[in-house]
Amino acid sequence: MNTRQVLDSLNAHNRNTLMEVLEIEYTEVGENSLTATMPVNARVHQPMGILHGGATAALAESVGSAASALQLDLETQSAVGLELAINHLRSLREGQITGTARAVHIGRRTHLWQIEIHDQDQRLIAQAKLTMMVLDN
Repeated sequence: MNTRQVLDSLNAHNRNTLMEVLEIEYTEVGENSLTATMPVNARVHQPMGILHGGATAALAESVGSAASALQLDLETQSAVGLELAINHLRSLREGQITGTARAVHIGRRTHLWQIEIHDQDQRLIAQAKLTMMVLDN
């Protein structure tokens, strides 16, 4: 499968999910990385009018989880989130954020991802670590 087909497949799986509600779109795929974007607007604000940390965490977990899925034969295995830790470093009122998950460890039963989230000006907004558990179907 080529890169465009992989991205199209990932984005098609967003239908009727939280990823669709948040308008998360997968945009780049590498051998051990995946990138996705999400718009920042009133829909993802907390009451103070800035990006909600939970929305940022949803982007981090979405891109890391999808990256893990790309490492597996989904006919026989699946990956589920085990732990997400995120540091919110900068606030944002509007624009777009981009999350890139990079593999730290791809093992038989666990995957570890480092996820950096930047704004449209390439400023680091948040940094996350996601541990995925690999299950047999």
